[in-house]
Order: sequence, then C-alpha cells, then structure tokens
Amino acid sequence: MIASWYGYFIGPDLWWAVLIKAALIALILATAFAYLTLAERKVSARIQLRYGPNRVGPFGLLQPLADGIKLFFKENTAPGGRDRLLYLVAPALAGTAAILAFAAIPVAGVNCLGGPAVGQTGLSCPSGYALHWDIAHINVGLLYILAITSIGVYSLFLGGWSANSKYSLLGGLRSSAQVISYEMAVAFALIGPVILAGSLNLEHVVTTQQHLWYLFLQPLAFVLYFVAALAETNRAPFDLPEAETELVAGYHTEYSSMRFGMFFMGEYINMVTVAAIATTLFLGGWLSPFPTSWFIFGYIPGALWFVLKVVVLLFVMMWVRWTLPRLRYDRLMSLGWKVLLPLGLLNIMVTGTIVALRAA
Repeated sequence: MIASWYGYFIGPDLWWAVLIKAALIALILATAFAYLTLAERKVSARIQLRYGPNRVGPFGLLQPLADGIKLFFKENTAPGGRDRLLYLVAPALAGTAAILAFAAIPVAGVNCLGGPAVGQTGLSCPSGYALHWDIAHINVGLLYILAITSIGVYSLFLGGWSANSKYSLLGGLRSSAQVISYEMAVAFALIGPVILAGSLNLEHVVTTQQHLWYLFLQPLAFVLYFVAALAETNRAPFDLPEAETELVAGYHTEYSSMRFGMFFMGEYINMVTVAAIATTLFLGGWLSPFPTSWFIFGYIPGALWFVLKVVVLLFVMMWVRWTLPRLRYDRLMSLGWKVLLPLGLLNIMVTGTIVALRAA
C-alpha cells in the first residue's frame, strides 16, 4: 500500500534519487533568489543610467551575501496584538509554496541508465532506469503546479490579517482579490497548449514541440499568460499589494528581519517558476531552438537551453517592471476580468474547434 501511494504521487524514481534532486532544486532556487535580487538592481540601474551595486565583491557579486547577513542579524520586531501562529506561518508558506511548485517541472529530457529510450517520445526505458529531470514525475504535473501556486495567496492574506494592522489587512485583501482573479487568466491561457498536446504531462507537452514551439501556434495564449503571470507574482505594473504610496508596504508592513525576506524569496522564486512554466509550455522546454546538426548545437545539454530560455524571460519581466508605471487598482481588475478572461475563453474555443475539426 505504501509503495502504491509513493508511486502515485512521486512516480517511478528511487527514493534517494528524489531526495538528491529535491535538495539540488532547493539549493538552485535559493541561489537564484539571491542573485535575481542583484540582477534586478543591475538591470534597473542600467535603465536609469546608474551603475548599481558594485562595491561588495568583484562587480558587486557578493551583494546578495551582504543582504542576507543583514536580514539574519537585523532586529526582529513584531506587533503585540498579532496572531502568533499565523504570523509565523505566513512567510514560511510563501517560500515553501514557491519551491514546491517547481517539483513537477522537467528541466531536461529523460536519461536511460542501462538501456535505450524507446517510443516516439523517448520517455520510457523498459530495459533500464529512467532518470526524469523533475522531482515528482506525475501525469498531471500542470494541475499540481496550479494547485500549489494557488496556496501562495494564503501567505499574503494571512500575513496581512495576522499582523493586526489596518495597512497590512488592506494589502492582504487587495493581494487576494488580484491573485485569485489573475489565476483564472493563467489557467485559461495554459489550456491552449494542453489541448494541442493532448496531455497534462509536462514532459509529453515538451516533446510534442519538437517541430514547432507552441509560442507560434498559441501567440495569444502566451501573451495572456505572461501578462497574467506578472500580476500573479505581484510584479510591476501590477504590484498593487505593495503600493507604497497607499499602503506603506502592503501585507508585509509589520514584518522585519528574515521573516520579511521570506516574502521576497517567495516572490522571486515564483518569478522563476512562472518563467519555467512558460518555457515548458510555449518555448519547447529543454529542446534546442536550432537543428542539432548545426555547428555544436547538438552537444549543448537540454538543461542549458532550458535555463537560457528562463533567463531571457526573467530579463523581460525586469525590463517591464522598470519601464511601465503602476496601474490604478480598478483598471487592474478590469484588465483581468474584462480583457484577459474573455480573450482566454476565446482562445480555448478557437483552439478546441480547430483540433476537433482536424481530428474529424
């Protein structure tokens, strides 16, 4: 019974392989969070004709370490009338949900140890051990990611409510309304590639893009997803939950020290997650954008292509943040409900109709 439960939720991987991959992904995401903060400050500085951090270490590369030390040793203050349990749960939930969402994203193809890959997609190894480059290899990986990312909104609301502060509570309410609204737009945008692939298995979705990325078949869905993902991760021009001019700092007004840092850790890791989802469903995942017979492209690992695509999307997200002004809150909600959702439904109807007609 335990074996069947383990196989259903984790997949065919050995337990020690799952632990190694989980530790590796957690380490990579924590490092990515640290250096994404540095990259954001560098990008914003260049856009504003400044240098950015350049004093701590060569080219400012040790600035994230200095920031981490400052957060760990900063005085940890908290309001006296807070809900003590939920006040601690909220920041921990933000970082945990962001990391867990990455568990079902494949960063590379399957490696067969002790036997060749078979099948049209090369995703099975009957005579060897199939090493999947995701932590939890499940057939409904996309549903798992959507379910886990939806938990992140609880961290924002609980952080605002448990602090017993009106400013924090307003930030929590605004963030809840915003994230819930744009989660629907994200889900609708992702249905198009799922219809084309005919599967919720993310590895299968990638392999069906061998000849043509879904970006070119679903350009509207990609734009809808990217805009909604910016809003869901509270990135400008949709960073209304942290509107300093109106709410001091939003849902984390009463947090300090590393508890404050956990919220930003969740935000930046969520950036990596949404960029990885876009890479998997629209940009061919680990597949090379060039024919493998050209030059040395056939020797470049798939994981490297995956990382490069994610980095490009992260740069675009930073570029947008430091280019566009913040939206007014009523316009933010109108964009989600009156523009993105109808266009998402239209894309689903058109895609489903075309696929059905071609199959008839």
